[in-house]
Amino acid sequence: MQIGPYITSNNLVLAPMAGVTDRPFRQLCKKLGAGLAVSEMVSSNSLLWGSSKTKRRADHNGEIEPRIVQIVGADPALMAAAARYNVDHGAQIIDINMGCPAKKICNVMAGSALLRDVPLVARILEAVVDAVPVPVTLKIRTGWNKAQRNGVAIARLAEQTGIQAIAVHGRTRSCGFLGECDYDTIAAIKANVRIPVIANGDIDSAEKAKFVLEHTKADGLMIGRAAQGRPWIFGMINEFLKSGVTVSEPSLPEQCAILIEHLENLYGFYGEHTGVRIARKHIAWYSKGQRHSAEFRQNVNRAETVDEQLDLIRSFFSEATGHMAQAA
Repeated sequence: MQIGPYITSNNLVLAPMAGVTDRPFRQLCKKLGAGLAVSEMVSSNSLLWGSSKTKRRADHNGEIEPRIVQIVGADPALMAAAARYNVDHGAQIIDINMGCPAKKICNVMAGSALLRDVPLVARILEAVVDAVPVPVTLKIRTGWNKAQRNGVAIARLAEQTGIQAIAVHGRTRSCGFLGECDYDTIAAIKANVRIPVIANGDIDSAEKAKFVLEHTKADGLMIGRAAQGRPWIFGMINEFLKSGVTVSEPSLPEQCAILIEHLENLYGFYGEHTGVRIARKHIAWYSKGQRHSAEFRQNVNRAETVDEQLDLIRSFFSEATGHMAQAA
């Protein structure tokens, strides 16, 4: 898949997720098979650019290229300024968020709320494309609601204004993350534009990935929630798409090693105090479905230091491995 001058190693993309796709997680997913990884969204409000949170989001030190930063907002001039700011700080591709369904985003007419105002969409796309010398991409949903499913029209407009790739979540804003994903609209979008189309929504296995690619004829796949606690899903999908071979989940000791590598990078990025707290949700995702995982998560959430967290993780995965060996 090619976006501007960048040719990806494969057609799998880690979706932008607020509070999740920080630099440590992006690096891990790329290492384990993601061809691209998109940052957490960065506000177009310049008053926030000096905050420690925004500075961390703009930190791409050591990250595998290309570096993609997603920006969110509803004012064309502010969005253009945000694009320039992030390119100046290392972004090599700018992604525009018109897909977020969160109320706090939609209430300020940003994210997927923009899909109700096509003239404003056009002004934002034109402003951002004209503002920066790097490729600009777009993330949308299929529309605001089922009565206003205008994804095809938005995609055509995006192509006309110079957007170089478009990712589509197969639900409307009003659907949130409920109900079945609408892959037919993604297929219609692909049939109506020449730029790369990336299908997103409910891709949680190698078999589902193959089905979505074949059904939509999309150029790539974007995976979000299914990578939480399973960053190896990209490698599993890659192998299945290439060879048709189903790869098993990593063993519990392998999962433990991946988790610890992830957390060590996370602690280094945030520092111990913040890192320990941010780590809790990732540890919960990695341990989900394991024996005694609820009790384990309670203990992890009480841990205050790196050493406490890592000791609990090693003990939990060791016991889980022993239990599986006994069961076998």
